[in-house]
Amino acid sequence: MKKIDIHTHIMPERMPNWVKKFGYGEFIHLEQHNCKACMMKGDKLFREVEPNCFDVSLRKKDMEATGVHLQVLSTIPVLFNYWAKPADGLDTSRFFNDHIAEAVSKEPEFFIGIGTVPLQDIELAIVEMERCVQVLKMPGLEIGSNINGINLSDPRFFPFYKRAEELGCSLFVHPWEMMGENDMQRYWLPWLVGMPAETSRAICSMIFGGVFEKFPTLKVAFAHGGGSFPATIGRIEHGFQVRPDLVAIDNPVNPRNYIGKFWIDSLVHDPQAMHFIMDLMGEDKICMGSDYPFPLGEPYPGKLIQDMSFPSAVQSKLLYQNALEWLGI
Repeated sequence: MKKIDIHTHIMPERMPNWVKKFGYGEFIHLEQHNCKACMMKGDKLFREVEPNCFDVSLRKKDMEATGVHLQVLSTIPVLFNYWAKPADGLDTSRFFNDHIAEAVSKEPEFFIGIGTVPLQDIELAIVEMERCVQVLKMPGLEIGSNINGINLSDPRFFPFYKRAEELGCSLFVHPWEMMGENDMQRYWLPWLVGMPAETSRAICSMIFGGVFEKFPTLKVAFAHGGGSFPATIGRIEHGFQVRPDLVAIDNPVNPRNYIGKFWIDSLVHDPQAMHFIMDLMGEDKICMGSDYPFPLGEPYPGKLIQDMSFPSAVQSKLLYQNALEWLGI
C-alpha cells in the first residue's frame, strides 16, 4: 500500500558559516569530525547526525527498504533561525528552501518539499511564503510552535495566516524552543515532556486565539500525534467551561468543536494511543509521520498503522490519502 510520510527532516550537507558571515549568533553549520557529521552551533557541537540526514541516496534506500513512496521534506527546526535579524533569517530561509526545492526537482517521484520562513518579520515571511508556493511550487511550510516565545494566536501572525489561506499553503507546526527547557535538562526531558506540551500549546493557542475561526480554510497539521493535546482535551474543555473569564476571552467557541478542523501526524509509538487519537480525531485527520531520520521517530514508518487491525480503506487514509488532502494535492 502506498505510504506518504509527512514528517521528515533534511538539511544541506554544506552550509555557509553564517556566524562568520553575519558576525553574531549561534547559526548552525555542518562539519566533519573524525568521520562524523557534526551540527555545530557557533563553535560548539550541537548534535551528531547520520549521513541520511543530508545524503539523498541513502534516504532513498531507507525509503525503499521501508516501503515509503513519498517523503515530505522539511528543515530541522533548529534551523528556523527566528532569533536572527530579519534580513539574515530571510537569507537562511531562502538557502534551505532552495536546497529542498533542488532535492525535489531531482527526485520528484520520491519527495515533496515544504519551506521555512522568517516569522520574526511577517512581511518578509509572506514574501518568502509566496516564493515557496508560486516559484518553488511547494504546497506548504513548516513553522515553529512559538516564535521567540510568542504564541501562534498573536494577531501579528494573522496577515500571514490570511495569505497562507489565500495561497492554499498548508502549515506543518513542529515544536521547538520548548518552554521550561532550561529547567529540565536531565533525562532528555525537553524532548520527552517539553515537546508534547509545546505542541499542545500551539494547538490551544490557535483554538483559543480564534485562528481556526477567522481562517476556516487554513490547512494546519501538528507533529507528534498532537502532543499532549489529545490526552488533555477533557481538561482543556472543562477549563473553558468553568473559567470562561480566563479561557474564552478571545474566542467563545468550545475547543472540542475544532476537532476535525486540523490534522495531526501518527507519531505516538503506542497502539493504545493510536486507537485513542483515532477515536478522538477521526480517520480523516491523521497522517502518517515518522520524524525521519531522528531516533525519536518511528524506525519503520507506518508500521504501527500497518500492524493494527484497521480496515484497508482506513489504512489507505492514514498512510497516504489524508496527506494528499492536507497538502491539497
